[in-house]
Amino acid sequence: MIYQIQGRTNRTFSMTAGAKPLDGLKVVEFTHMVMGPAAGLIFSDLGAEVIKVEPIGGDKTRRLRGSGAGYFLMYNRNKKSLSIELKSKEGADIALQLIDKADIFIENFRPGALDKLGFGYDALSKRNPRLIYCSEKGFLGGPYAHRTALDEVAQMMGGLAYMTGPPGRPLRAGSSVIDITGGMFGAIGVLAALHERERTGKGQHVAASLFETTVFMVGQHIAQLAVTGAPAAPMPARISAWAVYDVFDVKDDEKVFVGVVSDTQWRIFCEAFGLDDWAGDQSLASNNDRVARRDDILPRIRALFSTFSKQELMEKLEHSGLPFAPIAKPEDLIDDPHLAASGGMIDMQIPDGDAAALPALPISLDSARPGKLLDPPTIGEHNSDILAELGFSADEIADMYARRIIDGAAGAVKAAE
Repeated sequence: MIYQIQGRTNRTFSMTAGAKPLDGLKVVEFTHMVMGPAAGLIFSDLGAEVIKVEPIGGDKTRRLRGSGAGYFLMYNRNKKSLSIELKSKEGADIALQLIDKADIFIENFRPGALDKLGFGYDALSKRNPRLIYCSEKGFLGGPYAHRTALDEVAQMMGGLAYMTGPPGRPLRAGSSVIDITGGMFGAIGVLAALHERERTGKGQHVAASLFETTVFMVGQHIAQLAVTGAPAAPMPARISAWAVYDVFDVKDDEKVFVGVVSDTQWRIFCEAFGLDDWAGDQSLASNNDRVARRDDILPRIRALFSTFSKQELMEKLEHSGLPFAPIAKPEDLIDDPHLAASGGMIDMQIPDGDAAALPALPISLDSARPGKLLDPPTIGEHNSDILAELGFSADEIADMYARRIIDGAAGAVKAAE
């Protein structure tokens, strides 16, 4: 079977079923917001069947506005939606039947919330001993485990906001980086548990968290203290490890980042820009010597770069093989030629709306990028199909719609047919 992965330039990449490494795995998600859905996205993009269980009326994340308006669209493609009343015995029994057949269960609710509904690890693992139960939480076990956490809470207390903003002005990163990487670590833990299940035949409880993920991400700064004896300064006030590693102004109020991070790159840089006096200066030959003279080096480079347009400077740097980057906005990436050529942006349909192009997983499998198999689902879009697979008749499904045990306009129409 061939799956077509459509790039923005209409270049089509083929991906055989064998290239979907998680094909055949069944995942049930009780998730919302970003962290849990991001973990599920990894599995759905890599070929697992992921069923997103939503409450009646749908996941509230669908209705977020402002900075949360894109959460649902970004993290719920390639998933099926079952919208069901879990607080009813009938609805809970249906969900349990699904989980009995699942390999993986993912949740990101407050500690203890699912235990009260009968969906805690102890209860589910007794029913399905092979189940790998993934909890995406604010904190791992310890004195903080009871606290409510958010991405921003974790960035603040985990040291990342301190390192991102200038001194005295902690600043969160410009993306839900902890939610996303916390979801990734949860997925990594699940993959490890799947491997262990091959040996033992048993599932286990995997947990990942926002706080501990943040601490891991600032580990390089903790290590810097151990190596140097001095705590790391916030990034805007840091002492750079390299003399040329900065954002530079060019013509027309544009900016370009340029990095020169090795002695070899320094020689190439001097040659490319005609800096013959620096090229022959042995006192600038080593990186640490250049860092010590950064205040002498940077003004000259800033003046030099200001004579170039952005395109002129980037072409010269690319020809020389030196690190550089334009200062892009997220919307600039939609039509980025590199992403278009590699299938890095996926065309999707917004539920009940227009089309959008969103990033693929940042990996390739035999040179093919995982792509779209399903658009992000409408509320309960797959109710009828999922329930039919569990053995429910069309009349029984229609009756559940009538009694609001399940929900979703698209599925209701299908059931009526």
